[in-house]
Amino acid sequence: MQKYFRETGYLFICLLLVTILLLAFLWALSIGTVKLPLAQIYTVIVDQLQSDLSVEAAGRGAAHDIVWLLRLPRLVLAAAVGCGLACCGVIMQAIVKNPLADPYILGISSGASLGATAAILLGIGMTLGENFVGIAAFIGAFCISLAVLFISNLGGRSNSMKLLLAGMALSAVCSAFSSFIVYFANNKEGMQTIAYWMMGSFAGAKWDNLAVIVPIVILAVLFFWSQSRILNLMLLGDEAAVTLGTDLHIYRQVYLLISSLIVGFVVYSAGMIGFVGLIVPHVVRMLVGTDHKKLIPVTALVGAVFLVIADGLCRIIIPRTELPIGILISLIGAPCFVYLMIKRTYGFGGN
Repeated sequence: MQKYFRETGYLFICLLLVTILLLAFLWALSIGTVKLPLAQIYTVIVDQLQSDLSVEAAGRGAAHDIVWLLRLPRLVLAAAVGCGLACCGVIMQAIVKNPLADPYILGISSGASLGATAAILLGIGMTLGENFVGIAAFIGAFCISLAVLFISNLGGRSNSMKLLLAGMALSAVCSAFSSFIVYFANNKEGMQTIAYWMMGSFAGAKWDNLAVIVPIVILAVLFFWSQSRILNLMLLGDEAAVTLGTDLHIYRQVYLLISSLIVGFVVYSAGMIGFVGLIVPHVVRMLVGTDHKKLIPVTALVGAVFLVIADGLCRIIIPRTELPIGILISLIGAPCFVYLMIKRTYGFGGN
């Protein structure tokens, strides 16, 4: 009976989060410079879904263009980014056995920053097209992940501590090279571009990019969900896992590469957005516990809801100005990180 109520509570949480996500979409679609009533938004969405015309077909009206070409793509991107980053936060915390870890702790963010800095100030990758900055950031993030794996395997097989130390070391190296490029480039316009990109934004969302990013995030979340047993073993440690007949070495490396792939696509599409992978998993663990079979889907949904609502708030906090999403998330995430660190160190508020 107790198991039945636990399962029923879990399903109720999932259904509630899906409902909240849909309501958050409708709310965020209605706010902006042009106010649109919910009835009009509903009509525009239904008409497009029933139409055989392309989303970008001309002559569909101002309301259609605002909903389908401006607001809805950025909200879908926000949901995908929140889903991906939150899920990667769960995976990173399992890999390094540290609840204060997030997708950027292993140097991924510094690698992306170095790639973007080199692209903007040195023009590296301009032949890749108009999105060369995002592509360079993606390449930087992925290369750093490969380097972390390589260094952590030197002198023996990698473990959670070696991964963490390798990530911290490479993060410092990437930050130093980024500062070196900025110092000698002497390009004020380029520095402003880097600063804006580092703040994160969903304003550049397009359906063509979403057709690639959304399936990758969904497939990655489903893959990690199928790996819940291995992720639960990682919390026990390598020695306990070996006694149970499972070697975590190869799993840890595969999970890190897949997580880096997701973060790389996020960086490519939305810039740098931190703390999502730290805050959301902690909140979800309070609701469903540490079993990854329940933790991963709920975390993905909460991450999507969190960033959709945050994106809406960014457009209304300051009138006629859009606050970069990275600033708002950092204002929320940094105090939460300090609180969690103090709580974990001194045991304030219980365990």
